[in-house]
Amino acid sequence: MDQKKRVVGILGGGQLGRMLAEYANRLGITIAILDQPNNPAAEVTTGPHVQGNFKNAEAIIKLGSGVDILTVEIEHVDCDALERAEKELGKPCHPSPNTIRIIQDKFLQKQVLKNGGLPVSDFDELPAGGEVAAIEALAPSYGFPIMLKSKTLAYDGRGNRVIRDSSDIASAVEALGGGLTKGGPGLYVEKWVRFEKELAVMVAKSVTGEVASYPTVETVQKDNICHIVIAPAQVDGAIAAKARQIAEASVGAVGGAGIFGVEMFQLENGDVLLNEIAPRPHNSGHYTNEASHTSQFEQHLRCILGLPLGSCDLKVPAAAMVNILGTGSGDSGMEETLIPCVRALSTPGATVHLYGKKECRKGRKMGHVNIVGNSMEEVLKRVAEITGEENNASWSNLAPQVAIIMGSDSDLPTLKPAAVILKQFGVPFELTIVSAHRTPDRMMEYARSAADRGIKVIIAAAGGAAHLPGMVAALTPLPVIGVPVALKVLDGVDSLHSIVQMPVSSRFVFECRWVRELIGPLQRGIPVATVAINNSTNAALLAIRILGAHVPLYLQKMATYMNSQKDEVLTKVEKLEKVGWEAY
Repeated sequence: MDQKKRVVGILGGGQLGRMLAEYANRLGITIAILDQPNNPAAEVTTGPHVQGNFKNAEAIIKLGSGVDILTVEIEHVDCDALERAEKELGKPCHPSPNTIRIIQDKFLQKQVLKNGGLPVSDFDELPAGGEVAAIEALAPSYGFPIMLKSKTLAYDGRGNRVIRDSSDIASAVEALGGGLTKGGPGLYVEKWVRFEKELAVMVAKSVTGEVASYPTVETVQKDNICHIVIAPAQVDGAIAAKARQIAEASVGAVGGAGIFGVEMFQLENGDVLLNEIAPRPHNSGHYTNEASHTSQFEQHLRCILGLPLGSCDLKVPAAAMVNILGTGSGDSGMEETLIPCVRALSTPGATVHLYGKKECRKGRKMGHVNIVGNSMEEVLKRVAEITGEENNASWSNLAPQVAIIMGSDSDLPTLKPAAVILKQFGVPFELTIVSAHRTPDRMMEYARSAADRGIKVIIAAAGGAAHLPGMVAALTPLPVIGVPVALKVLDGVDSLHSIVQMPVSSRFVFECRWVRELIGPLQRGIPVATVAINNSTNAALLAIRILGAHVPLYLQKMATYMNSQKDEVLTKVEKLEKVGWEAY
């Protein structure tokens, strides 16, 4: 690491600048803030700060003259002044002024992303002075509702209006300033996206060209402002991977170096559409402070200074972030706003981050709480305790950890008890048909993708040919538990032998002792756990024990279950002794 003392100038001294300064202190990096007096960032560092407006050209030049490199914590800055600082002072700015300029104009941003072949919703520019007529002309093809947006100065729900029908058009245009001819910003429309979830990915791009991305997370909005972030997103692993690929490609399209917050929509069919990009640390990345090996704030500094990028991986199984938004003004408003923080202080795995803002008002970001845990179920329970809200079913559905598969629906009665047990323990699971013989391609794809999709254990029925558990085990590194299904012939004993002697024919092995002795050593290398015939209950209990080795919550639930079994037996013992065997 370069030990030369470098000074980083940050345009903006809000909460993002404050947290950048906190991580800069750890790396021995001096921070200089350009913002008004008594800003949150300047409170935590004693650098050569400049008091002024981060949109003012001369203030930007003054900041640039006293630092080695410039960056931003908010994109609404004077890009011309940043270019001037680069040319006249030789002080680089990251992300580049051109990147910031692209992202400042959301319409231009959409054009760049679309031209880069990235998936975005349909959008159209509205002509100055003819906005209402243009929307009316587009309405038949767009359908209602329509999203009306300002090209510039739009964030945290500002600069957006939903047009629900034709009667809303004129008022929506007026609400956003009336367009360029009336002194407002330019306007454009986007086709309404009917999404299932809102996703986000933090992407780190170094000045060296190195690129890394954090896990896909789900963001939950409240009044158009980020309310809760769930990490990792409880979605199919293939969708999460697709979101990361799109996010990295989008950052490549707009260029520049630093940390970028990329917001996306997941559609019902699994497709992912880009929404917008922020060229700075982002609300959806605050969880990284406690949950990741490298915080987004430290990563941003690494990116712009050319330091090696840190790991983006989670260091805990599950995490969440709760935004602390002002509920009102004055002392009473502050007191009410901080209620979740007070709850968090006595919640295991919760860390409170307050931004040092002296005045509270409704909707103002006052802080956030990060929550980590050994399972998402545990984390969401803690989120509910902190917020005092019931977890919403639309975003609290957990991604399946156990897969129950069968070759035919005729095996379903045998596997239903496994589903009942998993539901009783609160373990998320999926149940489907995967035939080794009739749908071999589906079986191969299902088994090979299971781990990437987030599955931890597979329970597979062994019916007629009884190949499914062994073939799946040969295609995935995940533990597979076979459930022998009782059939008319041999009552399931052949299925049991098939599982333990995969891949040789069970009937042949069962009847030939010398073959069993000969091939025994040849079956090593592809283990399949086996339970009693038709006993999918034990298969589910074994799956929970496997998960419990790493998730204390499941281990605790298993201990409680075992104690309940003991109590049930002791109750029967007491009753038997009391009434006698004849009356029992």
